[in-house]
Amino acid sequence: MKHTILCLAVLCTVGVGQSIAQQHYFIDGYHGGKYGHYPPGYTQYIVEQLQAHPEWKINLEIEPETWDVAKVEEPAAYARLQQLFADQSDAGRIEYVNPGYGQSYLYTGSGESMIRQFSYGMQHVRQHFPGAVFSTYSSEEPCFTSALPQVLLSFGFKYAALKNPNTCWGGYTRAFGGEVVQWQGPDGSILPAVPRYGVEALLPNSTWQTTAWNNSSGYIQSALAAGIRQPIGMCLQDAGWRNGPWLKQQAKYETWRHYIGHVADTQHAAVWAFSQEDLQVSLVWGAQVLQRIAQQVRRAENKLAAAEKYAAISSLVQHLPWPKADLDSAWKTLLLSQHHDCWIVPYNGSKGDTWIDKVQDWTDNTLRVSDSILLQGTGTDRALRVLNTTAIAREEWVVVPAYKGASAKVTDNRGKAVKAYIQRDGSLIFKASVAPMGFNVYHISEGAKTAARPTRNRQLADGRYQIETDQYRMIIDPARGGVITSLIAKQLKNREMVDRNHSRSFNELRGYFYQQSAWRSSTDTAAAVRLKEDNPARTVVEIKGAIGGHPFTQLITLANAASRIDMQLKIDWQGEPGIGAPPAKHYRVEDYHKAFYNDSFKLQVLLPLNLAQQQLSKDAPYDVTESRLTNTFFSSWDSIKNNVLLHWADVTDGKTGLALFADHTTSYVHGENYPLGFTVQFTGTALWGRNYNVTGPTDIHYAILPHSGTWDKGGVSEDAARWCEPLKLLPAASEAAFSLLSVADQRWQIPAMMMDGNDLLIRVYNAAGDNREHTLSVSGTAAAIMERLDGQSLETLPAAQQAGKTIIRLSIPRFGIRTIRLKNINIQH
Repeated sequence: MKHTILCLAVLCTVGVGQSIAQQHYFIDGYHGGKYGHYPPGYTQYIVEQLQAHPEWKINLEIEPETWDVAKVEEPAAYARLQQLFADQSDAGRIEYVNPGYGQSYLYTGSGESMIRQFSYGMQHVRQHFPGAVFSTYSSEEPCFTSALPQVLLSFGFKYAALKNPNTCWGGYTRAFGGEVVQWQGPDGSILPAVPRYGVEALLPNSTWQTTAWNNSSGYIQSALAAGIRQPIGMCLQDAGWRNGPWLKQQAKYETWRHYIGHVADTQHAAVWAFSQEDLQVSLVWGAQVLQRIAQQVRRAENKLAAAEKYAAISSLVQHLPWPKADLDSAWKTLLLSQHHDCWIVPYNGSKGDTWIDKVQDWTDNTLRVSDSILLQGTGTDRALRVLNTTAIAREEWVVVPAYKGASAKVTDNRGKAVKAYIQRDGSLIFKASVAPMGFNVYHISEGAKTAARPTRNRQLADGRYQIETDQYRMIIDPARGGVITSLIAKQLKNREMVDRNHSRSFNELRGYFYQQSAWRSSTDTAAAVRLKEDNPARTVVEIKGAIGGHPFTQLITLANAASRIDMQLKIDWQGEPGIGAPPAKHYRVEDYHKAFYNDSFKLQVLLPLNLAQQQLSKDAPYDVTESRLTNTFFSSWDSIKNNVLLHWADVTDGKTGLALFADHTTSYVHGENYPLGFTVQFTGTALWGRNYNVTGPTDIHYAILPHSGTWDKGGVSEDAARWCEPLKLLPAASEAAFSLLSVADQRWQIPAMMMDGNDLLIRVYNAAGDNREHTLSVSGTAAAIMERLDGQSLETLPAAQQAGKTIIRLSIPRFGIRTIRLKNINIQH
């Protein structure tokens, strides 16, 4: 991101101040690109500086699409940079350290998005620099996540660096260790990495730097005193700065690959089991602009994953051409929408071309392509294909929103009638059963009109509402703003999930409205409650209340035979409220304390649970973190905690638990004496003094899942897959049902599936299982080869043919990912 004025203002302090006899090293280079910052003529400037300083080495973190522009606008400089880049030996002068297509933070998106950032980015870089060797991953921003080691190794990387000393606006990694560590990922993968040293302090009077930003004498001496014999600093300059070598002649410039491979002490590297909580990052969680960006990205990410898998199924079953160009376009715009600048400087840019606008355009393209794949083909209004893109069999209620009949009969492809009901809004809901990674076909016809069947939902004598399904009995209190005063989980031995003695209420909205100088809660005002839908399939409760004078509507959906309870919240803001910790009178970037860090004052949804000795777990890309935090709260830059809610957070006492799902990446709240919840809204001054306001209603979707045991025993990861990839209604191209594959261990997931010529590539992720060998069954015949993410073959997997299926055996460690190539797959359908 751009912070040119700040950095040029302090540039006069660059240098070590005093001569240091001990040799010290520095990582210099450039960060930015076509979308972030890369002014016209800048390739020529880089070339000139390299020619003027033959001892200088640089590390590049440049958006790959940048070179498309440079090739056209600066052909001579582009060609000269290609020549300088050509030496990719360890002694070469240029290393490409982050080829990510969209320079994502990585922790804000799915594990598959992380993989595609590298695959598309590396491919694009090599279109311009064919001999590019990717040895080290490094970033000027905190673009890290815990599962990186296995991904990087599978792409052929050898090393990583976990420093970002001069751009810590969005956070930093935990200070740990010495010269080199062995970075251990959640699956056990080990990657040599240069950490933010244990003695690498945050810089006083700065909220964007550590002491490694300029190799000051204090930094070097502290490193030497800690036994770091070859200390190194780092600054990947913003593309656009015209400083030349960052430290002039006062350090030995290195590429990461040469420093780690030939200079640093890798023999005494301690193993660091890096947790996601060792990534201490923070954004303006709860800001409406960030919330909307996160929702757009999540919606596009989920739909594209499903569309790509369906395209593979359609290619195999219906022999449709593989839509490579369309999928490439969809993936590239999704990856760009995950750019770190979208998340940390959303307002930057010219009118009509801010990051907000870019994300809208990019995700619109991804959704358009995804819909074109999912809705391809012709069908009839009365025949529907129900698609399941997960690896588990599913039996769930699905809704046909535009049904126009007064009654309906729904039958499956074998003519068997299934449960179906006309809802109050005119939609049709029916029970669909679909095999793993496949589809079933259902026919709709006019049925005999039947009397509405009674449900057990009712209003009690005291005005409260009792909602009851085969899974739950829920009590909602209109007098207290529509909060849930009781939730009995019938399948968990009638366990009461709500802490009825807590000072806060379950599903309560609460936050500090600083313009009113008061805490406000949804319980302050009575709500109107009605049953929007009430049929044997599901009940939808509508709650209309207010908080601080701002009306809101909540929808709570409980379905029979469904464990997850879905919730929606819409707040219709009146004017521009001030929500969060009271802002400082004058904003100074150097001030550690800022209101937007303090989630305890932001508007939250709270869920006090009747669980003692609570342990919290939360998912991350291809990982789940067992939290070590005593609470999630902090109020200053130097004390950032990782409180990121990606898809879900789970609280358990070991015997019973509850998972919270959200439709976007945000922050969660929890502590020893604080209930589970998540951030809904913040308004006020935040990064760079920008006013983060509301421009319309806040509209979010979340859910809860009571379960037995811990998250892995309670099926949270499986339900997360259902949450991200709901059953889809599509045109029925044929009458037959189909299932492409299944997994013996339902804790395994299939996050991606794609065609490559006559081969099918399958990504398998062990989300919650053990390390034992299990089977993957695929319809049809094929040879199975395990390969790396870069396409290098690893081994032929044992496979047997049985009843027209190929049964593949393999073991995957928990949180491990494996890519399987099914050579010349042949499907009989």
